[in-house]
Amino acid sequence: MKAHTIGLEMASRPTRTRYTTLAMLVIASAVALADRANLSISGSAMSAELGISPVQLGFLFSAFSWAYVLAQLPAGWMLDRFGAIRVYGVALFGWSALTLAQGFVGFGPAGWMVIILFALRFFMGLVEAPLSPGNSSITAKWFPVAERGTATSIYNSAQYVAVLVFVPFMGLLVGHVSWESVFWAMGVVGIVLALLWARTMHLPEQHPGINQLELSYLHAGGANVVADGPGAHRPKVRLADLKLFLGSRQMLGIYVGQYCLASMQYFFLTWFPIYLVKGRGMNIVDVGFVATLPAIAGFVGGILGGVISDALTRRGHSLSIARKVPFVTGMLLSASVLFCNYVDSTGAAVAIVTLALFGKGLGAVNFALIADTAPRHLVGFAGGLFNLFGSISGIVTPIVIGYALQATGSFTHALWFVALHGVVAAFSYLFVVGRIEPITLR
Repeated sequence: MKAHTIGLEMASRPTRTRYTTLAMLVIASAVALADRANLSISGSAMSAELGISPVQLGFLFSAFSWAYVLAQLPAGWMLDRFGAIRVYGVALFGWSALTLAQGFVGFGPAGWMVIILFALRFFMGLVEAPLSPGNSSITAKWFPVAERGTATSIYNSAQYVAVLVFVPFMGLLVGHVSWESVFWAMGVVGIVLALLWARTMHLPEQHPGINQLELSYLHAGGANVVADGPGAHRPKVRLADLKLFLGSRQMLGIYVGQYCLASMQYFFLTWFPIYLVKGRGMNIVDVGFVATLPAIAGFVGGILGGVISDALTRRGHSLSIARKVPFVTGMLLSASVLFCNYVDSTGAAVAIVTLALFGKGLGAVNFALIADTAPRHLVGFAGGLFNLFGSISGIVTPIVIGYALQATGSFTHALWFVALHGVVAAFSYLFVVGRIEPITLR
């Protein structure tokens, strides 16, 4: 009788299955971001062993983003056409296998090692392209509008989870085992996670752990609880849809903001560990632990940005206010990274980067704008287009920093370059984006 009563009580309350889905997005995204960052952790040791120059290293850092840019729109289309859960899972397995393969480049022909590594990073970018638009698409299906800002900020915090969990681990591997072991370990972690994804991830209406009350809550709150996959009926993506997004002043302003925000992200994931080693004289094992401080601040900022945004929404403020306040504030804070040029203390420089990453975290609420503005059947496509602009920054930022470092022997100009992006992003949201509202099909 008691067990029956408990069962009735549970049935009378909505389940919270959406939170376990969100947890899987965070874990998968953290592994993906760690796989992008592993080259920055192993880069110093690898460069010394394989004779890689700063410019070559800059191009290796950017290899992922070249492919990521090319694949964003096809990835968004695939997510909408074949289903976000399925495409995401296949991508997770694929990029993990390519990560594992990077640990074997040192065994290849001496003259081809850089080319082979570039190719592997390039193909990893192709395969990982569904990650960000997939996160947006799955979040749009699993979370109502009033919770979407927080949910978006939580899965975006995965980049900081990657630093907190995996960067110290990878630093220890480089310091005490070998640079190759970083790729082998992360590849195996991702493959195991892909198998877990296949067993546990479902759409709301197909999930065995969700009850009708939670489903009704999602429907009522504006979640995109619709059928998915190859058999689902959906309008086709047209060239006119691409023109619709690119012809919108609102969306162009949002895309500029994403390009600028991503510059700080790619600096942190690529050159920041090397900045601490070469610019501040630290060893790579210590860097692995010191890098967790900015990551913690970025994580806190990311969660806080979503909480502030959703709180403003619940209090009746427009989406424009709710999304712009944390973004503009955060991007202006991220510009503080330039003050690293004017301090001698390594501790002070780390503190400044910590503040900048906190600001970047606040700004990451902009990812919620994909679901806020896109037609429901084009969320994956819209996410791919949005992420395309951020990925262009992933090409430009590492290469510019590589050339600046090789030409001047210091990170001074590089830090100015990164800081400028924060100011431009704030300007774009204040004076270009205008009122944030859904765009309508023509």
